[in-house]
Order: sequence, then C-alpha cells, then structure tokens
Amino acid sequence: MPEELPEELAVALASSVDRRGALGRPLVFLSSTGSTNDIVQRLAENGASHGAVAIALAQTAGRGRHGREWFSPPGAGLYMSVLIRNRAIAPLLTLAGGVAVAEAIRRATGLAPAIKWPNDIVVADPHARGRRRKLAGILAEGSTTDAGVQHVIVGIGINVRPADYPPPLVNRATSLERELGRSVDAGLLASEILVALNEQVTALEAGEREEMLDRWRRFSPSSIGAQVSWTASGETITGRTAGIDPEGALLIRTGGEVRRIISGEIIWD
Repeated sequence: MPEELPEELAVALASSVDRRGALGRPLVFLSSTGSTNDIVQRLAENGASHGAVAIALAQTAGRGRHGREWFSPPGAGLYMSVLIRNRAIAPLLTLAGGVAVAEAIRRATGLAPAIKWPNDIVVADPHARGRRRKLAGILAEGSTTDAGVQHVIVGIGINVRPADYPPPLVNRATSLERELGRSVDAGLLASEILVALNEQVTALEAGEREEMLDRWRRFSPSSIGAQVSWTASGETITGRTAGIDPEGALLIRTGGEVRRIISGEIIWD
C-alpha cells in the first residue's frame, strides 16, 4: 500500500511542482518495494496518466540491464520510475534519462558526473587511472502490443549514501555522499530529477532531438576515443568509440570501418 511521503521528499517535491509538468501526478511512495518499475507498470495497466511516478528508498527486486540485479539496500539509495506515454520519443528515453539524471545530480549536489553509454552515470576512480565508478543507472522498459510501443517506464536508481556493496561491486560502485564527503538532500535530488526529465521529454516532444543528443555527448567524453570490446557471432572485437548517431546508437571504429551498436554488452577497457 502507498505510504505518506517523508517530509524531506514532500517539501522538495512541493517546491518544484510548477517546473516538472505532469511528472509526479500521481506519485506513489513506498519505503520499500520489489521494483518501482513494476509499481508503475501496474499503474499504467490501470490507466494511470503520463507522468505517474513511484519512489522507494529500498528495492528487494531492483533490476538493471540484461536482467541483472540492482543492489538497492535500505538507507542507501533513491529509486524512482516514471511513466512516459509518448511512443514517438520512446527510442531516445534511455539517453534522455541519462541527461536528466546527470543534470539533476549537478544541480542538486554540485558534483559533475559523466555518462557511460548507454545508461550508466559514473565518476572517475581517483585510485585507478581510466576506471570509473557507477553512481546511478537508468532502465527504460517499454510495453509493446501488436500496435507497437504503448508506453515506456523510465527507472532510475541512484546510490546516495555509502553501503556495504557485494564483492563484485566493491570496486565498481560509489555513492554521492562518498564522492562529496558530505550529506545529500535526497528530496532535492528527487525533485531535480523530475524537473530535468520533464525538460528532456518536453524537448524531444518539440522535435529537439539533436539538442538532447548534444547534451548527452557533452556529458559523455568516453563516447569518443575510448577503447572497448564486445562479442559478435562468438568473436571478440575491439575498437574505439566514435560517438553516437541520431538514433542514439554507439559508433565504434574498428578495422577500418565504423560499427553501429544498438544493444549488447560493451566492455570498456
């Protein structure tokens, strides 16, 4: 059952109601849930309007790309999902979500994160040259029928406070408070995410695709010139990133040609 918003969230969200359009109307809060994406999916199936939001402070079944678990312990993060009912902009919502989260983190905390294609919000690891630690991730899940995409749920998970990460994540994850060395206002962060996501959705709806992609590129220095590898047809291929195309696909230069990657697992060296 939905719960009353904590004061920290309620005050911040009330202050941004005129800047986030339809996002957050309605808004469901749960201190803990399986997955906020699943909550919003049920809202969508019951006829919820564009902009419906679920926020939780812990998830027991959070997930990332390729079905991976998203570590979502109580007291450490902010987890939220947003219903977008505009099929025309669906293909670019992962990148738009990345721009929104990176921008919101900058506005709310002063930290300047980067985006790693397609959906990771990262910061440089000061102890290992070239290595990045993950602060947040975006998972856009579409609901499709024979008529095509009906809606998209943009799920966002942010590591706000330090946590005891499991061994596979110890050297790969970090939190806002660890990076800043001070506390972070989670309410302000949630509010600014909805404001920034509304800005990006509005821009896409107005046909400003290239403007959004340019902002994404500015947040993602690794999208040009980084060495990467991936597996195709059982073969491991290496190359260097060469930007993204107008559809948001990652371009990789290898063997005298440029490959276009729209999905799959990229290993960043």
